[in-house]
Amino acid sequence: MSGTITKVSGPLVVAKGLADANVSDVVRVGSQHLIGEILNMTGDSASIQVYEETSGLGPGAEVLTTGMPMSVELGPGMLDNIYDGIQRPLPEMRRLSGDCIARGIDVPALDREKVWRFVPVAKPGDSVIPGDVIGTVQETTAILHKIMVPYGISGKVKSVIAESDHTVTDVVAVVTDEKGVDHDLTMIQRWPVRIARPYARKYVPSRPMNSGQRIIDTMFPIAKGGTAAIPGPFGSGKTVVQHQLAKWSDVDIVIYIGCGERGNEMTDVLMEFPELKDPRNGEPLMKRTVLIANTSDMPVAAREASIYTGITIAEYFRDQGYDVAVLADSTSRWAEALREMSGRLEEMPGEEGYPAYLASRLAQFYERAGVVECLGSEERQGSVTAIGAVSPPGGDISEPVSQATMRIVKVFWALDSSLAYARHFPAINWLTSYSLYLDSLAPWYTSKFGEAYMKNREKAMHILQEESELQEIVRLVGQDALSPTDRLTMETAKMIREDFLQQNAFVDEDAYSAYAKQYRLLDLVLQYDVLCREALKQEPDLDALFTIPGREKIGRAKMANADTFASDYDAIQKEMEAEINAVAAGGNDR
Repeated sequence: MSGTITKVSGPLVVAKGLADANVSDVVRVGSQHLIGEILNMTGDSASIQVYEETSGLGPGAEVLTTGMPMSVELGPGMLDNIYDGIQRPLPEMRRLSGDCIARGIDVPALDREKVWRFVPVAKPGDSVIPGDVIGTVQETTAILHKIMVPYGISGKVKSVIAESDHTVTDVVAVVTDEKGVDHDLTMIQRWPVRIARPYARKYVPSRPMNSGQRIIDTMFPIAKGGTAAIPGPFGSGKTVVQHQLAKWSDVDIVIYIGCGERGNEMTDVLMEFPELKDPRNGEPLMKRTVLIANTSDMPVAAREASIYTGITIAEYFRDQGYDVAVLADSTSRWAEALREMSGRLEEMPGEEGYPAYLASRLAQFYERAGVVECLGSEERQGSVTAIGAVSPPGGDISEPVSQATMRIVKVFWALDSSLAYARHFPAINWLTSYSLYLDSLAPWYTSKFGEAYMKNREKAMHILQEESELQEIVRLVGQDALSPTDRLTMETAKMIREDFLQQNAFVDEDAYSAYAKQYRLLDLVLQYDVLCREALKQEPDLDALFTIPGREKIGRAKMANADTFASDYDAIQKEMEAEINAVAAGGNDR
């Protein structure tokens, strides 16, 4: 079915003669067959957002409908790949058109020529339902790709090919449904990006996602299957935190969406990730990563699709029983794309020009996260954890995107530019951040480390809060006016900030910190506080307490080797106790 263009306004094209077309259908626009998607219909007139540059396009040009919604191809070959916002592989497009992407270029998302080793699991005669595994492909050394029965197909397996090498388009199995109709199954599935993939059941997240970042894991943890936002002004380290999460999180697969990012930041990702070693198996991190790059110089409309493309790919791997992390950087630029298209559609604007449906669109994205029981006969659980960076203008989180996000997500890591300028990384402000998963994760922490873990966290947060209140007094009258106990609080808070919360990404021993090491390190700092408070009863020399040799060793304790930290911390603790007792005894003798 074809129509004719009547109006072109940037990425918005209006065409008539498309009465039989549907909203969300993919269309081809003009002689170059530019990719577009129908946003709304009025009679036979369709408003289309074009995902490519529309210069040179004018009234009278032809529009062809495909009759299919915007979909992604799901199958072997997605990992260790880089896509644009509408799932076109960038390396292949570069090979075909050079460094500048040609308009109208059509490249399949999955390589049609690459051969994969298919290992059958199902047998002829087996009854199968959607989600059942019919075979496996060792996609990378890190991930076993499960070929599943697509949604909407069930019945008996008529035939399955033997273990052999095949392309993704080869028929690997035939399923006969109840009506006797045969369905040819390949290794490829297609799924509309704007519709969440189905699952059997959803659970309350109860396991933390270990990121190796102490301020996240101990202070403001996120659960596997949870949602989080990272808001912060320019230069506060949003992308740095996203990169650390991508590198170190204990998930099976990482989907990194560069949505409207600056080209140099995406270049850093593209150059860095292939060099990074997976801490679990020593393989390159890209072996379990999908990168979606839609930089700020690419067509603005494609930003809107990139978020949905990323979350749909994540759901597909979730359905195989994997834990997946989706890192969207940043949702603010995605919202800007919504605002631009809304303005061109002449919709009634909401706050700050954003469309009135901004909050519901954000909710649609974040609500696709969660821990689920996957479809299929065998019991299989998977999770999608959604983490979105927010870039409020001037760092003002009262703007609509930040506020709408805060109403949806359960973890809020508020970045602070003053901490970033002071070279305190991760620059997450411990006073304004929060996590609503603490109650549901507490049983897990208690089962692993005992009740002391959560008590230490509460005590540390209390000390940091007290320090904030005391700083007001210090600004007015100076630190010498404080009582010894208050001065100790200030010193302990400084140790928590500098020796525990601050991490150095360039030192291997400090870049990643396991839970056990985090627990012992915080306990060491708080033990110093307990021993000093006991010593204060004997009125010792306060400066002597703050300058004991063990105090400096605590400052370097976070650099301890992951294999020997337990014995190192025990030695520091014994030395610290002896030194504090010696200072206290000196105070008693005076």
